[in-house]
Amino acid sequence: MPTPALIDLSHEQLTLRLGVGTDSTGATLSLPEDQWGASSPRFAVYLGSQVLHPHSPDVKVESVDTTSLDGTRTTHIRYVYSADNLEIVQHIVVYDGTALFETWHTVRNQGLVPVQLTRLDSLVLDLPPAAYELLSYTSNWGAEWEAVRAPLGNGTLLETKRGRSSKDHHPWFALFHPDGPIMSASVAWSGNWVFRFEQNDDRGVRLSGGLHDWEWSSTLAPGATVDSVPVVVALGADGDMNTVSTEYARVGRAHWYPRTPLGDQLPVEWNHWWSYEDHQIDEHVFRANVDVAARLGIEVCTLDAGWFGPSEPGAFWNDYRGDWAYVNTARFPSGLRALGDYVHERGMAFGLWCEIEALGQHARLADQHPEFVATRGGERLGYVCFGNPAVEAWALDTLSSLIDSYGLDWIKLDFNLDPAAGCDRTDHGHAAGDGLYAHYQGYYRALEHLRARCPNVILENCSSGGLRIDLGILRRTVPTFLSDPDWPEHGLQLIWGASTMLAPNAWLHWGWSEWINQHPRQTFNPRDPQLQPHQLDYYVRIGMLGAFGLSQKLPELPPWVAERYAAHIALYKTTLRRFVREADFFRLTDQPGRDGGGDRWSAFQYVLPDAAEHLVAVFRLPGGEAHRTLRLYHIEAERIYDVVWLLTDRAEQWRGADLLAQGLRCDDLAEQGSMLLLLR
Repeated sequence: MPTPALIDLSHEQLTLRLGVGTDSTGATLSLPEDQWGASSPRFAVYLGSQVLHPHSPDVKVESVDTTSLDGTRTTHIRYVYSADNLEIVQHIVVYDGTALFETWHTVRNQGLVPVQLTRLDSLVLDLPPAAYELLSYTSNWGAEWEAVRAPLGNGTLLETKRGRSSKDHHPWFALFHPDGPIMSASVAWSGNWVFRFEQNDDRGVRLSGGLHDWEWSSTLAPGATVDSVPVVVALGADGDMNTVSTEYARVGRAHWYPRTPLGDQLPVEWNHWWSYEDHQIDEHVFRANVDVAARLGIEVCTLDAGWFGPSEPGAFWNDYRGDWAYVNTARFPSGLRALGDYVHERGMAFGLWCEIEALGQHARLADQHPEFVATRGGERLGYVCFGNPAVEAWALDTLSSLIDSYGLDWIKLDFNLDPAAGCDRTDHGHAAGDGLYAHYQGYYRALEHLRARCPNVILENCSSGGLRIDLGILRRTVPTFLSDPDWPEHGLQLIWGASTMLAPNAWLHWGWSEWINQHPRQTFNPRDPQLQPHQLDYYVRIGMLGAFGLSQKLPELPPWVAERYAAHIALYKTTLRRFVREADFFRLTDQPGRDGGGDRWSAFQYVLPDAAEHLVAVFRLPGGEAHRTLRLYHIEAERIYDVVWLLTDRAEQWRGADLLAQGLRCDDLAEQGSMLLLLR
């Protein structure tokens, strides 16, 4: 059918033009000038060594259609490749009012014989020659969001091959053009992914990425389809990463993050784990903490790992994951329903930990359903394969049963292993080459069905802390846990990094926990006679910058510490969480380092949509200079601002013109000091 040679998806914030014929440009991305690429393939489908893209011979456009819904415009461009009877549909979603879009494609075998695909690149862009700089993040347990910024080199590769999206690298980057514009991209996928930056002859750099092709292939039977994974692209014109971060956050809140009534409230959570772990938690201890939590104003009490497993001495619950009907009755003789009722009677919500994907080495589930077990080369991988539809159904029924049986309002969904290339069994409904892909597609569906069945339950994402954080899982679970450790500098580094991709209401990280095990930096002791009020404020407030949680032995808090916690919890509920839910978030300083490096001041600003109210959080880290001047965003010269130092008696009035000219000077904070400023 006749189609235009150029599809224009531009609006006032975004220039995006796509060529659909072999004689037209492939893609033009610009803000506002043409900076990022023309004649780009846009996507690629690999059949072994053969590469198909919009400019390939015998690839023709059949149709183009665009639909608009709820602030989005979705365009579907249908191509056909006659040689192998393949249909390729590229999907492009543009979010109105933002400089952000996402793209992926669907491949359908319309022929009579199977076709093997070996690589699917959701994004392919040819970037013109320039002295680019690349910002990315490495990641490991307790070392998430470690920024690396360096000149872009030939052959640069960002990837994970561990089977979890944030193991080794976070699925995100920002590319800085020397003239100022920024392009950022993120793979919205929880498994293996890749971004490649390869020399493109003398024409600059070819960027390609999406689903990782390592150990991946898909054999398409006649009539079958396969989707590539979405890649999100965000652009900024002014060289300021805060501009790009705002694009991610606004679209996340409006279109991606799932919502529940309790989640919209952004409740304050207590979790027992670091203070008691599994071997010190029981029914009596949990109830004692619930009593104090209610007095402090906490709104959710979560029972982490420790409830689950056989009651026999010496049995290790980790070995029985999968048999989720087990409750350790030696620790919880009244059962979990009674515990949930106890929490509810005190006006709070009840949360529970579960690692639904995992399979312990002694779990009876493996004997009862050997077809559930994920294996590779005949060896068990430690999880159940959601590529098997029966596992998807079992997980949905199991989680629904936990919710109904125990009256759950919150489930912490953990995953503590690296699947690598994933399952290669061929009796699950997937092929040997796409087991991990099928697992995550099945897991996503199970989460979506669970949300439909239990729409009021918060589903928290966790994976050894922060090792599976991506815009795919964030469309099914919110909040996401940023990291297991939570000492102050570590927490500030995480928040700086995570905020480049996530809105504050999408992340959860606790204030400095009291750990019962050994860790060189998890040394917080609320009973330390040397602990000063300004230090406690500093520790607590770091956890208040997003969704607010804590893990403490609440009944053992000294009275003054408990009183200070209660004051901060009340402040969060009355003032801060409105900003966390709704405001744009700006980093005012560089990233601090968890090990004493980086910026030794850390400051963040929240700006509500009408820019009439601002919240500024400032922290002076150990080693920070005595004074720091901060430049704030969206201050209006003609306004007079009432400025309140929260939880103090100090209040002043400032002229916007003076604040713009002089900045916000911070000169009265001790090391490990903090302040929260409200500007109206």
